[in-house]
Amino acid sequence: MSKHKFQTEVTQLLNLMIHSLYSNKEIFLRELISNASDALDKLNYLSLTDEKYKNIQYEPKITITADKKANTLTIEDSGIGMNEEDLINNLGTIAKSGTKSFVENLSGDAKKDSSLIGQFGVGFYSAFMVADKIEVLSKKAMEDDAYLWSSSADSDYSIKKAKKELHGTTITLHIKKDESEFLESYRLESIIKKYSNHIPFGIYMDKEEYIPSEEEGKEGTTEIKRTQINKASALWRVAKSAIKEDEYKDFYKQISHDSQDPFLWIHTKAEGTLEYSTLFYIPKNAPFDLFRVDYQPGVKLYVKRVFITDDDKELMPTYLRFIRGVIDAEDLPLNVSREILQQNRTLTAIKKASVKKILSELNKLKENEREKYTEFFKTFGKVLKEGLYSDYENKDALLDLMLFKSSKKDTLISLKEYKEDMKENQKSIYYITGENEAMLKNSPLIEQFKKQDIEVLLLDEEVDAIVIPTVFEYDKTPLKPVNHSDIDEEIKEDKEEVKEKEEKFAPLLVKMKEILKDEAKDVKISSRLSDSPSCLIYDKNDPDFQMQQMLKQMGQNNLPNIKPILEINPNHEILQKLSNIDDQTLLYDISFLLLDQAKMQEGMKIDDTISFAKRLNKFIAKSL
Repeated sequence: MSKHKFQTEVTQLLNLMIHSLYSNKEIFLRELISNASDALDKLNYLSLTDEKYKNIQYEPKITITADKKANTLTIEDSGIGMNEEDLINNLGTIAKSGTKSFVENLSGDAKKDSSLIGQFGVGFYSAFMVADKIEVLSKKAMEDDAYLWSSSADSDYSIKKAKKELHGTTITLHIKKDESEFLESYRLESIIKKYSNHIPFGIYMDKEEYIPSEEEGKEGTTEIKRTQINKASALWRVAKSAIKEDEYKDFYKQISHDSQDPFLWIHTKAEGTLEYSTLFYIPKNAPFDLFRVDYQPGVKLYVKRVFITDDDKELMPTYLRFIRGVIDAEDLPLNVSREILQQNRTLTAIKKASVKKILSELNKLKENEREKYTEFFKTFGKVLKEGLYSDYENKDALLDLMLFKSSKKDTLISLKEYKEDMKENQKSIYYITGENEAMLKNSPLIEQFKKQDIEVLLLDEEVDAIVIPTVFEYDKTPLKPVNHSDIDEEIKEDKEEVKEKEEKFAPLLVKMKEILKDEAKDVKISSRLSDSPSCLIYDKNDPDFQMQQMLKQMGQNNLPNIKPILEINPNHEILQKLSNIDDQTLLYDISFLLLDQAKMQEGMKIDDTISFAKRLNKFIAKSL
């Protein structure tokens, strides 16, 4: 027998399981059955595709046995099984990256905790919520040796060679005294039907069955019979009319390890040139790894009901990575490899059709149940926006799904709604990007738009700065940022008046350009300011500040020094007085103060804070 130490994260997790997580304990059975089903899936696939396994004899099933005398609950499967190395890797270590942050997340609300357990692939350990000792006896298919893994949830576990006639895994839980409800057959049956009804393999239990007597007047007898508890049907292949709402919800919980009901499901059966069935779900809450590069894909691929893979990120575009569900194709070979999958025309066609179907259903939701759709968009809109950058084929459909904050409304609006409210002579859809809604709503850049009652979209998510500049138009109307120089002509109220002011302030502009030549690309009279003295804009060919920040976060640190353009408000008191000042030192200080305050209003960093403070203090002292 060999002793092993648990990985640090496993020890932390076990401690939480035993001492902190008390809600929804019954999920341990769902997790263990799910693991057993995965083991059967793997062996089933190998028996159909690998010559070495083709003659293997086995009956794919899961058996659950409760022994009240021994105080044990046993979950047995006839699947692929595990050898010593597998036991160490699967039960002694959490292989997924991000484990530390996951364990930290588990320290919060217990209800939230238990719903995360299965999502992170650590469902096995949930059994320690009801058991003080667990034994795992396993024999890997096509191997001779069996091994017994054992732990009492302390800092270590043991593995020793053991005897087992057939391949597969038997998990024995030594149930805690105060958790005896999980030894009652009626309780176990209700859990199986609730969470595992559509596991594609039979789940069997010993049940008492009443046998009526053939003799009249004589009492019947009871017999213990091994009975299949679950339906073991592939729900996605059942006709929609024959499926109850609760069955859809329970199947979602089974495949997603989520304790909440799904937000929405989309069930499709296609016949004709392409034959396939799909059942897709949208969760209520974002999966914990939604914004991780190593996210776990949520769609399983089957071929004629035979499980093929559940870790292929090619089954859905990355901007739909929150989708959970099943694709079952009729016309793929069972031994299809991952490399072939990525180039397979049939699967590509199924994927295209599935994406269009999902986007179409989301659009229906937006049109018919706006409040519900808004709830979805607040959760997943940030991810959906990535598709505008990566999925040119569905760009128009995605644009119709976008919702935005507005300078004029408190509710989210679509581009279609924006267009319907456009001013008669308005040429473009205007937007502003930045760090937060409050700053954008009060930005000097939209003062003239407010004055003219022109709506501006407020884009305060990081992804906006990368994605929206790639959207050049919507329904033949250009999308333009308010901080680019090419909209000046569109928002000028009186071109003659502007021309006069440009002439009047020309000498001042020349001086300010010279003073700020190392900091600003140009200094111009503004058409967009009404209250503030200055603002920053960018040449239409230059990335603005938000875009530059995003590019740096993406590792592009060798960007050229892109200078902004300083626009000044000729109607502001400061500029009116400044045009008559001959004191060059004063003009120098004020020029930099106007530039620095414009930077601050856009959330930019002032490089020389000491000089800024000195200039500001100088003017405060003068005013006193």
